[in-house]
Amino acid sequence: MTDHRPWRGVLVATALPLNDDHSVNYDKYAEHCAWLVANGCDGVVPNGSLGEYQVLTPEERAKVVETAVDAIGGERVMPGVAAYGSAEARRWAEQARAAGCRAVMLLPPNTYRADGRSVLAHYAEVAKAGVPVVAYNNPIDTKVDLVPELLAELHGEGYIQGVKEFSGDVRRAYRIVELAPELDLLIGADDVLLELAIAGAKGWVAGYPNALPRSSVELYRAAVAGDLGTAKKLYEQLHPLLRWDSKVEFVQAIKLSMDIVGRHGGGCRPPRVPLLPEQEAVVRAATEQAVAAGLA
Repeated sequence: MTDHRPWRGVLVATALPLNDDHSVNYDKYAEHCAWLVANGCDGVVPNGSLGEYQVLTPEERAKVVETAVDAIGGERVMPGVAAYGSAEARRWAEQARAAGCRAVMLLPPNTYRADGRSVLAHYAEVAKAGVPVVAYNNPIDTKVDLVPELLAELHGEGYIQGVKEFSGDVRRAYRIVELAPELDLLIGADDVLLELAIAGAKGWVAGYPNALPRSSVELYRAAVAGDLGTAKKLYEQLHPLLRWDSKVEFVQAIKLSMDIVGRHGGGCRPPRVPLLPEQEAVVRAATEQAVAAGLA
């Protein structure tokens, strides 16, 4: 891990362990963060979509960040600071900085289809918190697309240092490098890992390492090193699971895989509901196949 760019490497967008009554199990979360690092991951991203931040209270959301920092150190923690308003997102960035985090991850405005000026103003406000910002481009869910030209403008203004790219369009990687060569591209969807690693990604904000950290890290390291023989085989073995990271039910799927491999995945807070029986069967079979192949 490089301290001045703590968003590089494999950062796991952590699933949040819940108790049967849907309260947060902070002890299990701390243990999970430590387990991920012990198994080769470089850090964690709490309060991302996978961490169900939208349904946490402000007190819970702050404590999740503090729990991760206490468990593995602030230099390894890059919290999501998305919020409906720019002032609130800035406050979350300030909370992360005060907790000892060295970077934060920020979605664009997502309560409406914001134009470029609004996006620039949003990132400008949060940048005032004084902690490096990694943008998160998820046009599927937010309806705001951080296209390469807009990313280059955000980077040129000094508002962002990297981008978690979740559009699924691997062609963008090359355009981003052309327009903003110093902007770090991070793999944002598990099922385009190999394609974006080959294109020069500097990190991976990852979902499935919550359940399979060692093999996932091996896949990433091989891919960025250009060891395509190793990487392609692992990618083919893991892809039946990795593709769930891009599905609506990604939280439930990853938590189920965690349960199967002996971690604490557990349930989700409403309005998320359990997987349908046929969905559960597919995830279970793919996870058990990965376990049988020695990937857990």
